Amino acid sequence: MRPAGAFAMHWQANGLQYGIPVQVNEWLANGRHVLVNGSRGYLPEARRLYPDLLAIRLDVEPQVLRHRLLARGRETAEQIEQRLVRNAQLQVGDDPGVHVLDNSVSLAEAVEALLRLLVAEGVIVRSGLAPTV
Repeated sequence: MRPAGAFAMHWQANGLQYGIPVQVNEWLANGRHVLVNGSRGYLPEARRLYPDLLAIRLDVEPQVLRHRLLARGRETAEQIEQRLVRNAQLQVGDDPGVHVLDNSVSLAEAVEALLRLLVAEGVIVRSGLAPTV
């Protein structure tokens, strides 16, 4: 799909390939907001391609991440340790243009924090969305 131009953005992380479909450009051109799950390592390129993007970093405590990865059961213990090292490396340094949310909390709390941020940034209007936690 990548050689055919099917992706607006694409990167490799944790030994896997990821991509965001090119349709996001049409959605953005039509005035829609688009929420994508990307990679901190790819953020500089994403910013180059989309200078107006609202960057949000989800941080998670290492022990919580380890527990979640173990419970998921997709990676070996060695792969999990590699992910933890990469996670620590990518969290070094603060970028004033990136909003940081704590993803060590429950899913409901993390979603609520994301919704509050999107409302504060004028991306969404709260009425009719999810109830507050």
